Amino acid sequence: MEERSLASMQKEVDAYIQQFKAGYFSPLSQMARLTEEVGELAREVNHYYGEKPKKTTEAEKTVAEELGDVLFVTLIMANSLDIDLTQVFEENMVKFNQRDRFRFERKDGRKEEQEEQQP
Repeated sequence: MEERSLASMQKEVDAYIQQFKAGYFSPLSQMARLTEEVGELAREVNHYYGEKPKKTTEAEKTVAEELGDVLFVTLIMANSLDIDLTQVFEENMVKFNQRDRFRFERKDGRKEEQEEQQP
């Protein structure tokens, strides 16, 4: 399968939405939809990794399928609010790499930033 960029996914989702008269729904409606999809993801995670097995009458879904639904709705919401998810991702990685670089035990054993030695 070909590797995709967030930008190409956002463009494809926009082309999909543009074929319908209704277009993008309001951000509040999208937030409700995103919450619904996250709830379905939580349910699947609980079935596979938690203590609550599925009922025999429940349709078979996967965590991957539900993550895909969350991603799709996230792309829709970002498009409707004119948010470039690639840019947001890059900004978030800078934030996390700075803020949390010593928050968890590191594989390299470093516990705090070591100041560079001045000659």
